[in-house]
Amino acid sequence: STGAVKMQPKAEELKFVTKNDGYVHIHPSSVNYQTRHFESPYLVYHEKIKTSRVFIRDCSMVSVYPLVLLGGGQVHMQLLKGDFVISLDDGWIRFVAASHQVGELVKELRCELDQLLQDKIKNPSMDLCMCPRGSRIIGMIVKLVTTQ
Repeated sequence: STGAVKMQPKAEELKFVTKNDGYVHIHPSSVNYQTRHFESPYLVYHEKIKTSRVFIRDCSMVSVYPLVLLGGGQVHMQLLKGDFVISLDDGWIRFVAASHQVGELVKELRCELDQLLQDKIKNPSMDLCMCPRGSRIIGMIVKLVTTQ
């Protein structure tokens, strides 16, 4: 039979995009350098260096819900071409929500988590797992992240 099979990129060909630097590559000394496929297109990293090109080290893949719930910046939702789009970082990172209801629920969960963390900062001795509101929010986040 004939046909073409899509091949995974070589380690040195794999690249990601950052807001400020454009394309970046995983550094050859990184544990993830030989990883040729990530389930999610998003990575978080600890260190970025520039030699022959811009590299990232100490990186980990992050899936959509943890990024939306724990990522920096405000969460916004808008209707674009019939899709409900959740955006972070002034629209630089975007996700399509399954429905308007899902988008609003995720946005509200993020607001609740932000408020819970603010409460914890104001009262460090507060036990989030024993607090009824805190335990509900944390339980919902755990369920969402583990079942996605």
